[in-house]
Amino acid sequence: MNLNQRTKSVLSILGITLPILFLSIYVGTSKGDSAKEPIATEVSSNKAMRLIVIDPGHGGRIPGARGKISAEKDIVLQVSKKLKDAIEKELPGVKVMLTRETDVDVPFHERSAIANRNRADLFLSIHCNSADYDSKGRVIRRPSVSGTETFVCGYNRLQKGESNVAVRENADILMEENYQENYGGFDPKDPSSYIIFSLLKRTYRDKSIKFASYIQNEYVKQGRPNRGVQELSLAVLAFASMPSALTEIGFISNPDEENYMLSAKGQEEIVGNIVDAVKRYKTSSGL
Repeated sequence: MNLNQRTKSVLSILGITLPILFLSIYVGTSKGDSAKEPIATEVSSNKAMRLIVIDPGHGGRIPGARGKISAEKDIVLQVSKKLKDAIEKELPGVKVMLTRETDVDVPFHERSAIANRNRADLFLSIHCNSADYDSKGRVIRRPSVSGTETFVCGYNRLQKGESNVAVRENADILMEENYQENYGGFDPKDPSSYIIFSLLKRTYRDKSIKFASYIQNEYVKQGRPNRGVQELSLAVLAFASMPSALTEIGFISNPDEENYMLSAKGQEEIVGNIVDAVKRYKTSSGL
């Protein structure tokens, strides 16, 4: 693999010796298995959980994935607003901030910067999945694919199938002005660039995995198909200075799941799952 010059420079600064062994890492759960979560032992801590930043994915001119009757940006904004209200009701003393409250696009680096500036204790980006793939320039949709999956930032060698999520979620970068400057030369179409983001997220890896595992486990309790917890190089998580995760709450390309995510009942269940996961993370971390 040939790394571009800027990527080599970043690796050199970080003290990384090339070549690098690329690993595709599945953490905690695998597709179809029961969720394996961390042991929820309470830990003594002098720090209390104060602020959670919720990031409704996409927005404005960037709709995200599209279903038959809806767009990702609208579903995740609805869910995020309800999640904010539910967390603040269920966890007195914990405030929630949204990276957007209307239909606007917020650059990836600004989404995590909001969390950093406000010293958030957790950062959660909410998205809808889509089972699409390119076949000779034509987009093929697989409406039968279903389930939930949650990601933390880490290196993935972009295997077929797994790569679709990383490439799709990072593609918004290309719509931003000065994206090469904002992301240190990162190119979402260049697999070699993905090393950079994984190196930025070593500090909070274990806590992020624990948080993601709790989220996924709550989905499983609800009876949702389990696609597991995985590590991917995701721009929206890479610069967050706290435990962070990106959760795909369902497949908008699946008509049944699209209707579920649009329904009041479905959104209530999704919100309840995430609230319970936050509670378990808070208790187990002694916050």
